Amino acid sequence: MTPQLTLSEQRAALEREWAEWIPAGRSAPGRSSAVRTEVAQSWLRSLRTVDPAREHAPASATDIGPQWARSPLRAPVTALTEQLHSVADDAGYVAAVTDASGTILWTCGGQVMRKRAEQVNFAPGGRWDEAHMGTNALSLALRTDQPHTVFSAEHLVAALHGWVCYCAPIRAADGTLLGVLDLSTTWQRSHPLAMATVRTMVAAIESTLHTAAPAPTGMRLTCLGTGRLTRDGTPIRLRPRHLEILTLLALDDDGYNHERLHHAVYGDRAVGASTLKSEMSYLRRATGGEISSRVYRFTTPLSCDAVDVLRALAAGDLDTAVRLYHGPLLPDSETPGISEWRDHLEVAMRDAVLSSPDPHHALTYGDAAPDDIAVHEHALTLLPTRDPRRAVATARLHTAHRT
Repeated sequence: MTPQLTLSEQRAALEREWAEWIPAGRSAPGRSSAVRTEVAQSWLRSLRTVDPAREHAPASATDIGPQWARSPLRAPVTALTEQLHSVADDAGYVAAVTDASGTILWTCGGQVMRKRAEQVNFAPGGRWDEAHMGTNALSLALRTDQPHTVFSAEHLVAALHGWVCYCAPIRAADGTLLGVLDLSTTWQRSHPLAMATVRTMVAAIESTLHTAAPAPTGMRLTCLGTGRLTRDGTPIRLRPRHLEILTLLALDDDGYNHERLHHAVYGDRAVGASTLKSEMSYLRRATGGEISSRVYRFTTPLSCDAVDVLRALAAGDLDTAVRLYHGPLLPDSETPGISEWRDHLEVAMRDAVLSSPDPHHALTYGDAAPDDIAVHEHALTLLPTRDPRRAVATARLHTAHRT
């Protein structure tokens, strides 16, 4: 039996891996690496937009005070303030709650830990999604919709190597991801019970949310920035291929015959017709038989974030469109039909944003399009000289030029 490493030994092994791979920008560590697969994959994604030497998280372009006041998380978190303060103060942690984009809305903790957290902008207004702050527990929980722990040099940014973070997603009654709850402390205080505490707190927050909210009905497909399906508020576990097919059906009201859907899913690959039939049979069972067979389409309404964005654009409601657009359509998919719709959505959003005289649109869309130089330049063109949001647009433009 392999002896279990001490915390110091684990940290040293991770620091060696980080030093070997990150500064050189090399490909992911091999199977024998001390780095977990999900962390290595996040490193590769993060290096496209994040400098590992950055000293702190960038600041949000919008005022966090009104955003927190409007957040559905405010009431249940406020109800748990005493317990959260007790955990954070007594155990030497900083607690944080973010919105669905990874912006911190609220924090609490003892004076020493809060001061340390503020040095890396682990504070209200800090942007902790993967595109802005790289690999961390908050960004992984947001991306995967699952709890995550990130220890020491598993963080992409070197300034975070003295931390350990425990994080879990918070969902609304209909399954919509609202944000995350995180407990962070110094690596020496790492303890397996911390994650159990986070899960318990999240369960209490969700219980309050779900009690106050009407019971959700029907299916909800999320496919912008990530992929997820819920039915009557309950998540349905599906493979990426199934989410791709559901997204195609949601985006085309006319439906697909077998040949057209086969080409949209597999392109010119030599895939037998029975493969798609098998996938559709599985999806009918998963969705309660709500997909017709002769022409593949939904027999009952299915709400979808990508469809909502397209409808908002068609109605000229760019405020709603940029608020709902959380990233590219199923960004990890290489399916031909998804790629076409992804380009369609990006072109439509980008054209509308670049035509808008409101800098809020460029700033909000810029969160989901960190590499788009033109969008960041457009924001700077529209923002007044003394507008504090120029700092955010300037930083984004600088990062986009480097990638």
